[in-house]
Amino acid sequence: MATWAPFPFRGDYAFTATRLKKEWKALHAGDGEPLPQTAAVLKAWVRLHNGDFQAAHDAGLAAGGAGITAANKAACIYAYYLEEAEKGKLDLYLAAADRAQAQAAANPSNPNAHYLRALALGRYSRGISVAKALAQGLGAQVKASLEQALALNPDHAEAHVALGAFHAEVIDKVGTLIGGMTYGASKEASLAHLKRALELSPHSAIAMTEYADALFMLEGEARLPQATALYEKAAAAPARDAMQRLEVEAARAELDD
Repeated sequence: MATWAPFPFRGDYAFTATRLKKEWKALHAGDGEPLPQTAAVLKAWVRLHNGDFQAAHDAGLAAGGAGITAANKAACIYAYYLEEAEKGKLDLYLAAADRAQAQAAANPSNPNAHYLRALALGRYSRGISVAKALAQGLGAQVKASLEQALALNPDHAEAHVALGAFHAEVIDKVGTLIGGMTYGASKEASLAHLKRALELSPHSAIAMTEYADALFMLEGEARLPQATALYEKAAAAPARDAMQRLEVEAARAELDD
């Protein structure tokens, strides 16, 4: 496996197993992942929260079981924010989606297995173009996996973000009529999921920026001031770990463009 690019803010986060246990609930408010029961899985998450994504991925795979969740999340974060090669991104997403699908089959009551399958397939879909992904039937798979994650955990903020973004992107690409009739997408559902995500996780930069993007896609220039304000709030959001830092930095970069 190729060496992954380093986290640009290496050293800014220094979680240990002890510290992570104390802060676990706050750090995982967005995905509701249970506190790991083994040292090996906890080690993978320590590395993820510190920004050592390749080590987190490898440790999670080596641990197996619940460690697969850490591996898949590390891969999705790294691919989205740090991997520069398009093929590298797509390969990481597909591998994570395959692992998450197997995990969901083995443990169908695990919300994050369904969520991470959807996240990986959704980001893969963005990479190949949403229109092409819809034609390949990936949209239905993303939507079904997210709905299953939310059926298992209705307060899964990150799944609400992803499902809200899905509805917005479908409407943006194929229009309200076809989006609703063919894919079950709607403007109302998009905004409702994103609002719920912000209620559950009010300091989430990714929830703010996805909400901003959805407002602009669905309602146009009239929503630009509100969308900009959301980006500004995201850029100023606290970043408690490496993933949150990358979300905040992405918001800052968008404002600078």
